[in-house]
Amino acid sequence: MRANRPRDTRPELGVRRELHRRGLRYRVNSAPVSGLRCRPDIIFTRARVAVFVDGCFWHSCPEHGTRPAANGDWWGRKLAANVDRDRRNDRSLSAAGWKVVRIWEHEDPGDGAARVERALQG
Repeated sequence: MRANRPRDTRPELGVRRELHRRGLRYRVNSAPVSGLRCRPDIIFTRARVAVFVDGCFWHSCPEHGTRPAANGDWWGRKLAANVDRDRRNDRSLSAAGWKVVRIWEHEDPGDGAARVERALQG
C-alpha cells in the first residue's frame, strides 16, 4: 500500500492545475477545522470550501468501484469504513460552516473545477 499516495495524485494534480489556470488560489493538505482529523485535498480558507478528489476504488465509486475477490469480506468492510468516514467528514465540515465538493478521479478536471467555482460563488 506504500505506492498509494496520500496526496499529489494524478487526478488531484489535474484538478489543481485547472483551478490554478482559472486564477483560483488554494491551500493543499491543510486542516480546515482544528480538532477534526480530516485533510481535504484542496481548501479555500476564505470561502470555506473543502475539495476532495476521491479515487474510484478507495471510495467505492458507484460507476467504477470494484471489490477484490481475494479476501472480499475484509475489503468490503474496509471500503465501507472509508465511505462512512467520508460521510462523517462531510457532516462535520458542513456543521462547521464549510461547503464540501467531492470529485471522482474519473471526472474531467475541467468539470470538477467548474463545480468548485460554483461552490465558491455561492
